[in-house]
Amino acid sequence: MFIEQPPLPYRLLFPEAIWRIKQRGGKPVVYLTFDDGPIPEQTPWVLDVLDRYGVKATFFMVGDNVRRHPELLEEVRRRGHSYGNHTMHHLQGMKVRAHRYLRDVAEAAALIDSPLFRPPHGLIRWKQAKALKERYNIIMYDVVTRDYSRKLTSAQVLANVKRYTRNGSIIVFHDSLKAGDRMREALPEAIEWLLSQGYELRPLPM
Repeated sequence: MFIEQPPLPYRLLFPEAIWRIKQRGGKPVVYLTFDDGPIPEQTPWVLDVLDRYGVKATFFMVGDNVRRHPELLEEVRRRGHSYGNHTMHHLQGMKVRAHRYLRDVAEAAALIDSPLFRPPHGLIRWKQAKALKERYNIIMYDVVTRDYSRKLTSAQVLANVKRYTRNGSIIVFHDSLKAGDRMREALPEAIEWLLSQGYELRPLPM
């Protein structure tokens, strides 16, 4: 559960970040997000699935992928989804010094014009977070599907969505090669289940 739905003590380590967007009254809402793209092998397929169900999502993009595939950022924007910065080279903040991390984020920002930022692996140093908070809304997550794990089946990925999703959840999938067929099999079923439970699926506001 520590991975799939980070507990409160872990969330309190990063008070600058948004983990969940609590809803008061009305229809329950969740926020689908996709990390590590955009890539031609996965992102267009995800966009077509979202169109099929008439829902919007948020894509946290690696700058180097945008550099290689700028047309995919434009397609995400054209189809009405929001998007955010996921560093230039998918750096894990805990493994690099602040100046290098912030330089990498700035390099990605030259390609990805967005006030949203998500640290790769959900790991970031306090000094990095404090500096980034001046410019970005730092978006973490409430549910990690773990579609990237080769130890899980697509059924288990879907089960994570069903078990941990709640009103206001920010849910993480991956439009990456690593997520592969697990994401492709689980995503449509997850969307259908969320809609059947009465959730409205929204993109994170930019």
